[in-house]
Order: sequence, then C-alpha cells, then structure tokens
Amino acid sequence: MPRPKRVVIRNHSAEANLFARRAFITLLGVIVIILILFNNIYELEISSYEKYQTRSNSNRIKLLPVAPNRGLIYDRNGVLLAENKPIFSLEVIPEQVENLEETIKAVSELLEIPKEKQTKLFESLRSKRRFKPLELISRLSDQQVALFSVNQHKFPGLFIDARLKRYYPFADLTTHSLGYVARINRRDVIKLEEQGKEENYAATRNIGKLGLERFYQDILHGTIGHQEVEINNQGRIIRTLNFTPPVPGKDLTLTLDIELQMIAKRALSGKRGAIVAIDPRDGGVLAMYSNPSYNGNLFVHGISNKNYKKLLSSKDRPLVNRTVQGYPPASTIKPLLALTGLEEEIITPETEIYDPGFYQLPGIETKRRDWKKWGHGKVNLAKSLEQSCNVYYYDLSYKLGITRIARMMEKFGFGEYTGIDIYEENRAIMPSVEWKRARYNQPWYTGETLSVGIGQSYWTVTPLQLAQAMSILVNKGHIKVPHLLKATKEIVLTPSENNDAPMEGTEHVIEMPVDEKPPIELSKNEYWDIVLDGMHNTVQKFGATGYSAFKGSKYDAAGKTGSAQTANIGQDEKYDAETTQENQRDNAMFVAFAPYEKPEIVVAVAIENVAKGGGGTNAAPVARQIMDQYFGNRVIVSKNKHPHHDKTYGEQYLDSPKNKHSGSN
Repeated sequence: MPRPKRVVIRNHSAEANLFARRAFITLLGVIVIILILFNNIYELEISSYEKYQTRSNSNRIKLLPVAPNRGLIYDRNGVLLAENKPIFSLEVIPEQVENLEETIKAVSELLEIPKEKQTKLFESLRSKRRFKPLELISRLSDQQVALFSVNQHKFPGLFIDARLKRYYPFADLTTHSLGYVARINRRDVIKLEEQGKEENYAATRNIGKLGLERFYQDILHGTIGHQEVEINNQGRIIRTLNFTPPVPGKDLTLTLDIELQMIAKRALSGKRGAIVAIDPRDGGVLAMYSNPSYNGNLFVHGISNKNYKKLLSSKDRPLVNRTVQGYPPASTIKPLLALTGLEEEIITPETEIYDPGFYQLPGIETKRRDWKKWGHGKVNLAKSLEQSCNVYYYDLSYKLGITRIARMMEKFGFGEYTGIDIYEENRAIMPSVEWKRARYNQPWYTGETLSVGIGQSYWTVTPLQLAQAMSILVNKGHIKVPHLLKATKEIVLTPSENNDAPMEGTEHVIEMPVDEKPPIELSKNEYWDIVLDGMHNTVQKFGATGYSAFKGSKYDAAGKTGSAQTANIGQDEKYDAETTQENQRDNAMFVAFAPYEKPEIVVAVAIENVAKGGGGTNAAPVARQIMDQYFGNRVIVSKNKHPHHDKTYGEQYLDSPKNKHSGSN
C-alpha cells in the first residue's frame, strides 16, 4: 500500500528574504548600468563635446582655402611694373554633361583645341570626381571668350572661369631685377613645409622663383582666407556657412626708374652687357639692366620646352643676370688702387714715374706693355688716372703687394655680397695669397700682382659691386647698402561708424630705412678728394680717356674707363679685334658719377667682346645716355599704359636722333 505524500510546509519568510535579496541585486545592477550609461552620456555630451563635435562637423562642414591677391609692384615714380591680370579658362562639370565625349569634340571644333589636348582631357577625366569642375583650356583669348559666350547655351555643364595671373607689362625690361612667379613645384612644397608656411599657401598656385618676386615672396603673397561650406556624404557643396576674406599682399614701390631701364635697353641694343645705376645718397638702385634679357611672362603660365631650350642654347645667355656676374674690372679700379697707395704712403700726388711704354720687374726680362705703345713719359698720380697709365699701376701694385691691395679692396666690398635684396648675387673674386692657396693649392707670384694692378688676372667684380664701390668712394667712406625696395604699401580695413556700411580702407605706406655699414676711415680725408679730382679730370680734361663721351654735357660728371682682356696675348703679339674670335675680344668697362660736387647718381657699365675700341669708346657713351636721361631729357611715361600699347612710353624719345650718342675714343 503506497505511502501517503508528505506535505511540505512552505517557509514564506525565507522565500520573502530570498526574493528581497534577488530584487536588491537586480536593482543594484540596474543602478550600476544606469550610472555607467549616464557617465558615458556625460563623457560624450560634456567632457568630450568639442572633440566629437569637431569630428561630426568634419563630416558635414569643410574649410576651403581662398588665395589672397598678390601685391603689386611699382617703380619709384608710380609706374606699374607687375600686376595681376585676369585670365579666363574654360571649365566643365562632367556630371552635368549628357555625352561628355561628343561635347568636348564639339567645343574643340568651335575653339580650335588641338587633338593632342583633347586626348589629355579625356585621360584627366578618369581621375577626377564628376561633380568637380575640370579645366579644359587654361588661357582663352578674347576671341575665344566671345565665341563661347555666344554659343554657351549649346554646352550645358561648361562655363568660363576668371582668375588673376601675374603679368609684367614691361616684359624683358625688368626680368633680371623683378624676377617672375611660376607654378609651385614639389621642391617649393618641401621648403614651405620646412618653414611651417604650407598652410598659408594651401590655395596658392604660383610662387616667386627669381629676383624681387622671390626675395619678398612672403610680403607680396599676403594671408590666406577661408570659405566654410556644408557638404553632403559625397563631398558636394550644399551651402556656404561663413567666409573669412584673405588679406592681400603688400604693394611694393621700388627705387628703380623704368625710364632709365628703357634707356639702358636702347643703349645696349645689339650688345651683351650690363648697366647698374645707384643713388649714392641712400643706396637705392635706379637702373639694373642685363642685355640680352627675356620675357618673364613666359614662365608665369609655364614655358614650353621649345622656348626654354631656345633660351638655354642661346650663345648670348639671356638667362644670365650680368649685373651680378663677375667681369675683370680693368682700369676702372685704378682710382681705388691710387687711394690705397696714398693711404699706405707708397705714393703722394707728386710721385712721378717714367713710362716708356712697358714695365719690367727687377731681374725679369718679360715686359708688361702699356696700352699706349710709345708710353706716356713722365706720369704723376693725376695723369695716371686721366690717361689710365698701366705702367704707373704696375709699379704701384708691385710696391703695395697683393696683401695690402686685397685688404683695402675687401673694405670696398669686392669679393663679398653687397647685400642687395635679390638672391642671385655673385660674390665674384678678390684674389689674395690665401684665396689662391685655398683654390689652387699654389703660391702667389709677383707677376700676378702686376696683373691685379690693372684689374686683370683672377680679379673679377660684378657691375653692381663696381657701382657700389664707386658709391663708397664718392661718399668718402660712408657705406650705404644697395637696395631695390623703397617702400611697402597696404590697405588696412577698419570698421565704419555705421555698422551697416562697408569697412573703410586706410592706406599705410612704410618707407624702408637706409641700411649702412661701418665707414672706411683713412688717415687723411684729403686722400678722397685727390682721387675724386683725378676721376673728374678723366672726363672733363681735353685728351683724357673719358673726355669725348661727355663733351658738351650739361652736368659736371667724373668717371674712369677700362678695357679688359679676355684672352692671353703673347709679348710679341698684337691684339686685333677684327681677326680675334668674338668671345675672346676685349670687354669695355666704365664707371661714372655726377654731379661732381654732390653726386646723385653712380653708373657702372660692362660691355662684352667689343669689336673696336675700349671703355672710352663703347661703355662711356652708354653711361652718358643714362645720365642725360637722369638729368634732363626725361621720358614722359604714363602710369596706366604699357610700352607696347602707347607711344607715350618713350618710343618717340628713343628714336629721336638728338638722343643717339655715337661716342668716340
């Protein structure tokens, strides 16, 4: 018989306690989860709000850089030398064109786009987003703009875009001083990154490559602006939220006088050479022209291989800036050697030597010839400068020695940078015992000192150095550093009293201070006047080497001629320019200043491989033309027109017979 089930009496108290414990644990877990949830919400919404807001906005909002307008460049009289000229390009948004291939072919026929260009366009389309504009033609002519505008309704998705591009109205007149801008390349990007400036150039396409455009790149460039736009998940711009305008670059006013540049070009027409004119009162460069030159506008848009090879292969080397290239100074440095002789008490104004037409070192049979075959007879210091007597300076340099010559010439800046505001300057060579040992590992010979005494041998100077040295001479030792920048100008925007009115612009002009170096001090100040008087006689005294070129001038000038050999001539050989190869003919040199009492301008001229004559025949008349222009025969130049557009820029003056100087020996 089965046993009856046992009835279990439930413990309600224990079950209640168990339920209470479980409920408490569950509630505690819920509270912990809620606390964790609130902590995460606090972290997201409060502690890391800015971080995640930025991430969110980066997916929705984008900052587009806006390039600033490049500063303009003017000459000392306000004539525009570098401007930003609008150019037009044809652009296409691929997704808005139904049949892109047929459309490009049709517009190519309309605007006469070469087939090679069409092929490149199709290739570039593959790597571009279809909703972004693509440039079809970079530079449209006025005729192409007009033609497309009339037919634009036939080409949906195509439009004309305008932007500013650098333009040099005077083309080759200013290239070697202003330089040019060109497209930023990888090397430029690396340099900007090293300098921490890459952000400011995010929207910039061109950068200064040469001359002032490169030296003052940061001043001319300005500060980048930004456009804040809202985009969708495909990167399309939906709307513009905010706009921060860029700050334009500062305008530059130069010390250059474009009228003098025009005269320099005319004077050097058909010649290879350079002209530098400096205002000795402040070191401002009035003219700086190298001939032949080239058109810097070719590089702005990207020069073709054909044009670049043509420039590189030219025997005239137009890419070389001859104003900062080394030339043997020849006799133009004789005044400075005379000053050295006076300071070292080797000579006095009355010191005389006899010039039979040659010079021989003691115990040496080799004869050093004078340019005048029969010699100058008795020669003192004044006559040595007037007649440019080589024998006098052979003897003086022998007595001085190369060490004392080099020490004094270095004070005048030879063999060193002048400090002008372009990077392309050459130091040239001021030879010395130490220099030759370091360069050739050879000793210095006395015969080389004699060659240095007439501005030959290893000694080279740039026309800029020569002009600077003469500026120091006429300033009697005071050194003004040569410079091209005269002042900077910018427009500063300030809020108007009426908040609804546009901001007001105030023009701020900052004049550049004159930079000076410690002066050269002589034991007697009268030495300066002795040498300067000799240069004055060289131009003003009948029969002197520079007299013919400046005969009849309305201003009181002084100067020194020079003729530099470029090839060795044997002792018994005679130099004949007509039978000598062109690249071995003599160079003509000349340096001058005026007015004599209070100089306002110093001019240095170098002309390569002249066919006949020397510095007095070839270079001095060139300096005369520059000074004639400076002191009276002013070209009237319009500030708003360009030389190839209007005769008022001086073509009539340049072609006038009364302004053509033939010169003479």
